[in-house]
Amino acid sequence: MKALRHFKKISDYHKLANIASPEHPLISLIDYSKVQYPSDIEDLKWRQDYYTIGLKRNVAHKFFYGQQAYDFDEGVMTFVAPNQVISLTSNPNIRHTPSGWLLLIHPDFLWNTSLAKRIKTYEFFGYAINEALFLSEKEELMMVAHLKNIQKEYHANIDKFSQKIIITQLELLLNYAERFYERQFITRRISNDVLVNQLEEVLSDYFSGNNFIEKGLPSVIWVANRLNLSPNYLSNMLKSLTGQSTQQHIHNKLIDKAKEQLSTTPLSISEIAYGLGFEYPASFTKLFKHKTEMSPSEFRKRFG
Repeated sequence: MKALRHFKKISDYHKLANIASPEHPLISLIDYSKVQYPSDIEDLKWRQDYYTIGLKRNVAHKFFYGQQAYDFDEGVMTFVAPNQVISLTSNPNIRHTPSGWLLLIHPDFLWNTSLAKRIKTYEFFGYAINEALFLSEKEELMMVAHLKNIQKEYHANIDKFSQKIIITQLELLLNYAERFYERQFITRRISNDVLVNQLEEVLSDYFSGNNFIEKGLPSVIWVANRLNLSPNYLSNMLKSLTGQSTQQHIHNKLIDKAKEQLSTTPLSISEIAYGLGFEYPASFTKLFKHKTEMSPSEFRKRFG
C-alpha cells in the first residue's frame, strides 16, 4: 500500500519535485518541464492543503485523484481542491519531453478577497477530479498568458496592489475555464451521449430489481458514483444534453415503473407506493400527478 503524505505547504511540493523553493510562500507557478520526481514516486500518494491548477502535456506519469486516472499526452487542464488525494504511476506511452504549467495557490492567499468564498462555487474543483478540461490551441495560449501574468506579478516588488491584481488574473482564468467547460459539454456531446445511455442502463437495472422497500430510491450520489462522475458534473452534463437534472431522470424512471405496475398488476396504489420506496402513498401520488398531470387512479382507469 502506498504511503500517504500530507503536504501542508506549497514548498512541500517543490521539495518533492526537486525544484527551487517558491518565491512566494502562498502562490507558485511551476514550469512542469523542470519537475523531477524521485525514483520511488510510484510508492507515494499525497493529500495537499492547497489548490492546484494544472495545464500539462507529455507527462511521463498517469495521475490518479478522485476515482479517475489521467494521462497528459495531449494538452489538458485539471483543477484539484485542498484535501484531495493524488498518486501516480508511470505512463509508458510518452515519448516526448513533458511540458506545461502548474499553479499552486494556498487558501490563505485568498483571505479578504472576492475569491475566498467564490472559489468554492467553481464546480470543476469538485468534478474536475472526474473530467479534465480539453483545450484548443487558442484556448491553451490564452490560459498560459493568464498564468504568466500571475507569475510576473508575484515576481515583481510586492506592494498593496499585488494581491488584488493576482486575484483579478486568477478570476479571469477561472471564468474562462468555466466557459470552456460549458463549450466542452457541447463539443464532446458524443461521449456524453454514451454517458446518457449508461445512465439509462444503471437506472433500468436498479428499477428492475423490485426491492425498493429495502434499498429505497437511488440517490443522485449513488448514480454518480456508478458512472464515475461527481454529482454536480453529472447533473450539469444532463441539463446541457437533456434539459433535466439527475434527480429528474431518476423520477422519470420511477414514474415509468409506476405506470407499468398501475397498468399491468392488481396491486393497490398504496402497495405500489410502498414497493417503490415511498414512506407515504400521498408523496407518491403527489409526484405522479406532478409528472403526468393525472393521479395514479386516473391513470389506471385508462386501462380498466
